[in-house]
Amino acid sequence: MKLSKMLINTLRETPAEAEIASHQLMLRAGMMRKMASGIYNYMPLGLRVLKKIEDIVRDEMDKTGAQEFLASAVLPSELWKESGRWEVFGPEMFKLKDRNQREFCLGPTHEEVFTDIARNEIKSYKQLPLNLYQIQTKYRDERRPRFGIIRSREFVMKDAYSFDKDYEGLDISYNKMYEAYHNIFKRCGLICKCVEADSGAMGGSGSAEFMVKSEIGEDEIAFCTACEYAANIEKAPSTPEHSEKEDLKEINKIATPGVKTIDELINFFKTTSKKFAKTLIYKADDRVVAVMVRGDREVNEVKVVNALGGAIEFDMADPATVKSATSAEVGFAGPIGIKVDALFVDEEIANMYNFIIGANETGYHFENVNYGRDFEGKLGDFRKAVEGDKCPKCGKPMTMARGIEVGHIFKLGTKYSETMGANFLDEKGDSKPLIMGCYGIGVNRTMATVIEQNHDENGIIWPLSIAPYQVIVIPAVTKDEEQVRIADEIYNKLQQMGIEVLLDDRDERAGVKFKDADLIGIPMRITVGKKVKEGNVEFKLRNASNIELINIDEIYERVVEEFKKNNLSL
Repeated sequence: MKLSKMLINTLRETPAEAEIASHQLMLRAGMMRKMASGIYNYMPLGLRVLKKIEDIVRDEMDKTGAQEFLASAVLPSELWKESGRWEVFGPEMFKLKDRNQREFCLGPTHEEVFTDIARNEIKSYKQLPLNLYQIQTKYRDERRPRFGIIRSREFVMKDAYSFDKDYEGLDISYNKMYEAYHNIFKRCGLICKCVEADSGAMGGSGSAEFMVKSEIGEDEIAFCTACEYAANIEKAPSTPEHSEKEDLKEINKIATPGVKTIDELINFFKTTSKKFAKTLIYKADDRVVAVMVRGDREVNEVKVVNALGGAIEFDMADPATVKSATSAEVGFAGPIGIKVDALFVDEEIANMYNFIIGANETGYHFENVNYGRDFEGKLGDFRKAVEGDKCPKCGKPMTMARGIEVGHIFKLGTKYSETMGANFLDEKGDSKPLIMGCYGIGVNRTMATVIEQNHDENGIIWPLSIAPYQVIVIPAVTKDEEQVRIADEIYNKLQQMGIEVLLDDRDERAGVKFKDADLIGIPMRITVGKKVKEGNVEFKLRNASNIELINIDEIYERVVEEFKKNNLSL
């Protein structure tokens, strides 16, 4: 393709709205343009990258025996009401009505649709196992779209659904997807790690995320320093710390006027944060719940929601709700005499002795409080894992890092098949629910994440496998007939070899062309300059600093060499 004929406008200045490298560079390189908040149009260069990622996904999915399918993006509410998720998804779901006032949504995910297909099409165990997948646009009304296509309201997703006759079959299907995902992300040039994850609104018995370490990641990941264990912070268990045993002391009410925060209490009582148990109050839909954790801990809200059996809305309670539950101002909540629908107590509290809590009275706290003697609640792991916590597998310290989720795999089991009546007849003729798995990849998020891992101050550095074009040929001086002629020859020969090549035939200075080539991120650059008189051209890899001087006749072999290095065929 000749650059002079392409719809591409590069930007020298970084758009003010773009906060992260991938967002900035996709806009500057002319890969996409904003249409509305969290909604983008993909320009020709960006679409080429997106399609290449899709092709890799499709190739690896097909290798597993999965069959491609395409569902509607407009989904009737009846299916979602059958599964019980019409309200669970909450305000993130785009809902609409047709002219007959029938309710629909724009598909945020497709478990219900595929379950409906399965219950109508699968009758016998002889049709199993089966895996269907699609690559399709999804819609979620994100409260805060940000980071370009990392967190958008419209996104391209590959979602697959496996159907098996038993859990042994599900394990096989799940493991096939696990391997396929590793292959997909490796071929896209991503370094990622599979971590244990919470199933969230998707439900099911187990799930894992494919995470790419990144400072801009919205997820926090716990990594063991000694073994292979890794988990999303939402899922990561935290090994409870046991306090040194003490004789139980008599509970005592202490006046603490104006002393509310843990830091203020530490100074007031002249002790450490580990001597306090704080009580936080939340609203979970129409319920009011309290959660207790040690003074130096944070509540893991996902664990609490799971303990509740799910909640559509889960937020910190407002001051009026706090006062209703505790009869006190914010800052003095405690478990003794609290009026809530549920009290969740982190298991670490049960291992503490003679600790300090709020007295549910403004300006007062209790000291020498002990779980079991003075109050009780539902015990469990309700705290966030932190740096230095012990790994649940090997006991060594864990470390924390931020990450971007690019893929997620779920063992759904019978969550949807039982609810929606998706059954099959087994070998004995008995009706059984289908055992399901669900497997998703954010295709455009993968694109942005590749940029986050592969860029420098000059622009994008695309891996050869997904670059919009693999080679760019630049005549340094377009008024030099010999340079233009040789550049055309190289361009045409590379095209004949099946290589995707750009010819920058624009009437621009060489420096401008080099900057655009680096910004766009083309992996190989061939410059036809003054050395052409000696039969040589310049060859430069985008991810290298050195420039090679190569004979014109040998340039084709040099290009092919890069394909071989990257295990790509022509």
